[in-house]
Amino acid sequence: MSRATTPARPARTVSLRRYLLVGILLPAALLITVNAVGLYRQTFRAVNTAYDRTLLASAKTISEQLDVTGFDDEARIRATVPYSALEAFEADNQSRMFYRVSSLRGEIVSGFDELPPWLGRMPDKTTYAALVHFYDTTFRNQPVRVGVLLQPVVSANGRGMAVIQVAETLELRENLTRQILLDTVTREAALVLVIAFITVLVVQRATRPVRRMSAELATRPEDDLTPIDAPHAPRELLPMIEATNGLMERLSHLLEHQKRFVRDASHQLRTPLAVLRAQVQSALRGDVEPKQALAEIEDTVERATQLANQMLALAKVEQLRQQADATVVDWAEIVRNVALDLSPLMADRDLDFSIDTQSAPVHAHEWMLRELSRNLLHNAIKHSPEHGRLHVSLVSDTRHAALTVSDSGPGISGELRRRLFQPFSPGDTRGGSGLGLAICREIVQALEGSITLDNREQLGRVAGLDATVRLPVMTPPVTPAATPLVQNEG
Repeated sequence: MSRATTPARPARTVSLRRYLLVGILLPAALLITVNAVGLYRQTFRAVNTAYDRTLLASAKTISEQLDVTGFDDEARIRATVPYSALEAFEADNQSRMFYRVSSLRGEIVSGFDELPPWLGRMPDKTTYAALVHFYDTTFRNQPVRVGVLLQPVVSANGRGMAVIQVAETLELRENLTRQILLDTVTREAALVLVIAFITVLVVQRATRPVRRMSAELATRPEDDLTPIDAPHAPRELLPMIEATNGLMERLSHLLEHQKRFVRDASHQLRTPLAVLRAQVQSALRGDVEPKQALAEIEDTVERATQLANQMLALAKVEQLRQQADATVVDWAEIVRNVALDLSPLMADRDLDFSIDTQSAPVHAHEWMLRELSRNLLHNAIKHSPEHGRLHVSLVSDTRHAALTVSDSGPGISGELRRRLFQPFSPGDTRGGSGLGLAICREIVQALEGSITLDNREQLGRVAGLDATVRLPVMTPPVTPAATPLVQNEG
C-alpha cells in the first residue's frame, strides 16, 4: 500500500532580522571591547597623573619639616614628621599613605623602615618643577605607587640632600578607574541595546510588505495567477515582484494553453472515436463487407492519428516557446530536407515542383522550422491540382528571411481568410483537421515573425495561393549562391 510522501522541509535559513543583528552588533561589541581595554589603560594613566600630584604635595609637606646640621657629606638630617601630617592627603579610607626620609647614602631619618629604599635614577625630563620620580612597587604585600623627591635641605648650621619617598596603596586609583570604565561601558551597552531595538523595529517594518504578500499568496486559490499588487513595497523588492509577476504571467499562459489543449482534445477526438466504434460494431454485425469495413476503419484511424499528431505538435510549440535553448540554424537546409521528404507526395500528384533557396541563419529550435516548413508545403501539395505547379523560394537580406510557398490551387475566399489560422478551421471540410495553419501561426509568433496568405492572380483570375513567412535573421548572410533549380515533372 503506497503512502503519500511528505514534502521535504526547507533548509534552515537565517532570518534577515538575525542577520542584521549579528552583522551590526557583533562588530559593535568587538569595538566596545577594544575601546574598553584602551579606555581602562588611558583612564588609569590619567588617574595616576592626578594622584601623583598628591604624592608630590605630600613629599613637599614632609620636606618642610626637615632640618640639617653639617655640610655636604658631613650633613646630618633630622625630621619631625608626625604621621598625622599625611592624613590631609588621604582622600578616604580606601587607601593608606606611607613615607620614608633618608639621606643620599640610604641612612633612614624618619618614616617606615621596611619601605624599600629608592635605588633608581631621576628621569631626564619631567613635567614637574622638582627632582621627582614615580614608580610602582610592593609594600606589605600590597601594590603601591611611590613618589620620590630629592629635596635640598639648608639651614644656618648645615646643607644636605634628603630623599623623601611617599607611597600610596592603589585601591582608590583602581576603584576610580573601574567606576569610570563601568559608567562608560554601561552607556555604550545602552547604545548597543538601542541599536538592536532600532534594527529589529526597522527590519520588522521593512519586511511588512513581504509578510503581507506571503499572507495574500497563501490565501489565494490554486488557479489564481493574477499579478501581485504591492504599491507600497520598498524599491529593493520591486525586481523580485516584477520577476514573480512575469513568472505568474507565463504560468497563467501555460495553464490556459493546457486547459485549451485538454478541452480541444476531448472535443476533437470524441468524433473519430465514436465513428470508429460505430464502424467496428457495423463490421461485427456484418452490415458491410469485411474488406470495405477494414478500409473505412483504416481511414478513420489515419484521420485520428493525424489529428492527435497535430494537436501534440501544437502543444510542443508552446513548450518550446518557454525554453531558451534555441540555436542558430540554416533555414534553407531545413526547407530542402523537408521538400525531399515530401517528394513522394508530389510524385503521386504529378506536380511540377521547383525550389530556390538562399542561406538564412535563424535563431530558433530546429523542430519549429521543420514543422513550419512541412505544414506549409504539405498544405500546398494537398490543395494543388494534379499536374499543377508548385514553387518554393527562400530569400534573405540583412534583417529578414522570407519563405514563399506558391501552389496552383483555387486560392481562398475573404471569409475563409479571416478564420483559416484558427484551430479546427479547415479550408476543406471534407478532409484535414484545421490545425496545420494554426501550428504555423503559433510557430511564427514564437519566432517573432509574420505569415500571410495571398491569392495570386493572372489575367484577372486566381492562379494559386502564396503562403509567405518572414522571420528575423541573426547575422547578415554571406553572399549566397542560389541552389540549382530542381524540377519534378511527372
